[in-house]
Amino acid sequence: MKSVEQHACFGGRQEVWQHASPTLGCEMRFALYLPPAALRGERCPVLYWLSGLTCNEQNFITKAGAQAAAAQHGLIVVVPDTSPRGEGVADDPAFDLGQGAGFYLDATQPPWAPHYRMEDYVVHELPALVEAQFATTGRRSISGHSMGGHGALTLALRHPGRYASVSAFAPIVAPSQVPWGQKAFAAYLGDDRAAWAAHDAVALIAGAKERLPLLVDQGEADEFLATQLQPERLRAACAAAGHPLTLRLQAGYDHGYYFVASFIAEHLAHHARALRA
Repeated sequence: MKSVEQHACFGGRQEVWQHASPTLGCEMRFALYLPPAALRGERCPVLYWLSGLTCNEQNFITKAGAQAAAAQHGLIVVVPDTSPRGEGVADDPAFDLGQGAGFYLDATQPPWAPHYRMEDYVVHELPALVEAQFATTGRRSISGHSMGGHGALTLALRHPGRYASVSAFAPIVAPSQVPWGQKAFAAYLGDDRAAWAAHDAVALIAGAKERLPLLVDQGEADEFLATQLQPERLRAACAAAGHPLTLRLQAGYDHGYYFVASFIAEHLAHHARALRA
């Protein structure tokens, strides 16, 4: 690994690292916040944050203001990029496909399949790297925003026992049924709707093997609420399956990082309780 940035922050240290990813076949960057407890040599649990469309590892660490709460709760926070990057990696001129829009799944279709393996990267390669290089407890939680909220929910549902807790801000809860998800799934997974359902939180709820409680915050003034997000679908699916869900509709909040920053401390407290249990 190569150190790209290090900054003192709330008694801890915000870092950015670069490494060669065998899973994705390219160089990748990820951000990592080490709380004061970690700098003192204590082992700390890890929260993985998945960002949304067009983002990289920088957006969350510079806009969400999560470091103060992470320092308080002794959480390492790891923020991967949202897709493979670089020359030779397939891309699309649109913002919602290709680089910056990996959708946290393993693509099966050309030209995406050789590099777009974000599920394998987030679930397996990156945690193995983090746990080998830093002093962690081995316990993990996951959260994210928008496309990253979709990723957090689906990865937690698809990998029972891997995460102690899960939460999301403005997630794409039913990507098979909204334009963002339909475009990405058709490109990455082809026309097989069963393959789509395997990466759709609403579709996964009924067969979930673990009843991990879901914490979801959604702004009521979100410009994508009706067209892309549709949290009522998640509410209905959880009610039908008896799956625990806390869905908080926040009046006046839109889709951006002002919304995330307003409630991120509550989410980190939620994860800290689960990780320390």
